[in-house]
Amino acid sequence: MILVGQFDSPFVRRVAVSLRVLGFDYEHDKRSVFGDFDSMRQTNPLGRIPSLVLDDGEVLIDSAAILDWLDETVGPERALIPPAGAARRRALRLIALATGAVDKAGAAAYERIIRPADYRWPEWIVRCRTQAEGAVAALAAEPWPAEAPLDQVQITTACMLRYLQMTDPELLAQDRFAALQALSERCEARPEFQDSYIPGVVYPQG
Repeated sequence: MILVGQFDSPFVRRVAVSLRVLGFDYEHDKRSVFGDFDSMRQTNPLGRIPSLVLDDGEVLIDSAAILDWLDETVGPERALIPPAGAARRRALRLIALATGAVDKAGAAAYERIIRPADYRWPEWIVRCRTQAEGAVAALAAEPWPAEAPLDQVQITTACMLRYLQMTDPELLAQDRFAALQALSERCEARPEFQDSYIPGVVYPQG
């Protein structure tokens, strides 16, 4: 199978980590959604990442759908999200907070970095950053025991934290979220994360 998308996307990265954790072999297609947009649309008409091209040629799009297929394929005993009940609802809630933080921090970063300076909307940047910070604070209030088996909540949250370190490190400044920092360090030390680590990338903050 082929994973399409670059690892600076936390959505691509959480799929890559999950593939490794669950023991799937894959090739990595490193096309860029910016530099290779027309080519990307041949894989996913939306021109978005990630996509996962299965061995039979079927293309799965959207990281949530890909992760659902992975869990379905390995079965409930190995799935990274609980199959039902309160545990599943909790996992999906925490994953939604982590992906929401990515969405809002990403929207603020696009406004700062990509939109021409004369057209930037400062109030929108503040609003998006406030939403991202709220999600991170809610996650920080949750227990993150070091001995817990690695699951999708931890994977997605750790990928979110690395993305914020790159795009808006002030959201994580002053050691306000020590438990999340410890989670990030534990996850990033694992080989499944090391294989998709993006070192030394910090996006402009101005």
